[in-house]
Amino acid sequence: MARKLDGKKVAILVADGFEQVEMTKPREALDEAGAQTKIVSLKSGKIQGMNHADKGDKFDVDLTVDQARPEEFDALMIPGGLFNPDAMRINERAQNFARHFFRESKPVAVICHGPQVLINADLVRGRKMTSWPAIRMDMRNAGARWVDEEVVVDNGLVSSRKPDDIPAFNRKMIEEFAEGPHKAAAVA
Repeated sequence: MARKLDGKKVAILVADGFEQVEMTKPREALDEAGAQTKIVSLKSGKIQGMNHADKGDKFDVDLTVDQARPEEFDALMIPGGLFNPDAMRINERAQNFARHFFRESKPVAVICHGPQVLINADLVRGRKMTSWPAIRMDMRNAGARWVDEEVVVDNGLVSSRKPDDIPAFNRKMIEEFAEGPHKAAAVA
């Protein structure tokens, strides 16, 4: 991929129990496109990746949500997994971190269970999105227009369902992140 993201800073909001491939493959694509990526988490030190139900690798946290300043980032990516979004969705600091990107119309990409963070932050209402099918009703109950598609883009918000969708997810994520803010995407 061309270095479409040179000079862009991307926050990867992730906690223990994330689906490893949903963080590593998009991060590799972002890095290859020239972005500077930072892992932002609920705690300092290392976070545990998962390969479905099995423990994967551990990854260094660059900044905690308390240390990170969302205004210093151009875009946000939230991987899925069972435990990762569940921990972040009940953390007010993580929700506020995500809200910043919507308030400022910055692009956001979520995959699998990642939208759960956005549900709790009340950020999916009226948006066309996809996710892991198990949270389809959560998405609809929160006001999203849920569809079963490989990748969905709604005014700077990119969503995908599962690891098999990562190639399409990465292409659209890089395209939207390169475009920058989407003014019509702002929320009150």
